[in-house]
Amino acid sequence: MILYHGTNADFGEIDLRKSKPNKDFGQGFYLSREYPQAMTMAKTKVEQLETGTPTVLTFEADDEQMNSLRVLRFDDYSEEWAKFILLNRNNSSPEPAHDYDIVVGPIANDRVGVQLWKFENGTIDLPTLVHNLRNMKGITFQYYFGTERAIKILKRL
Repeated sequence: MILYHGTNADFGEIDLRKSKPNKDFGQGFYLSREYPQAMTMAKTKVEQLETGTPTVLTFEADDEQMNSLRVLRFDDYSEEWAKFILLNRNNSSPEPAHDYDIVVGPIANDRVGVQLWKFENGTIDLPTLVHNLRNMKGITFQYYFGTERAIKILKRL
């Protein structure tokens, strides 16, 4: 499987310590199967950091090797997905909130973030959150590689 990573500069080695905490699936290395999504992330990173050039790096991940690791998959927005996102985004510990090597599922973009915010503030309940998310168009999936074991199966192309 071919995966893309959007960034503001090329780099050689993946260093999980440089990853930001409190992301959707935790502190880790995030990729997309869609080149345009990765490019959008690269442009966003340049805007946020006000430095660099939008860069998309290409990797290959062997499906058999992936399946030998602890993988969690979310095929759609669900209550379990929402709880998992909130668990990771609200993790105040330096330790990961879960022990999966790889997590695959919908990205919580800005539109999704608004719905999550409404849920966290009690404006909507969990079933309403999932209903609202499922009625949004354009689900984009993300691939989280959060352990050294997972990073080792990524081959830079």
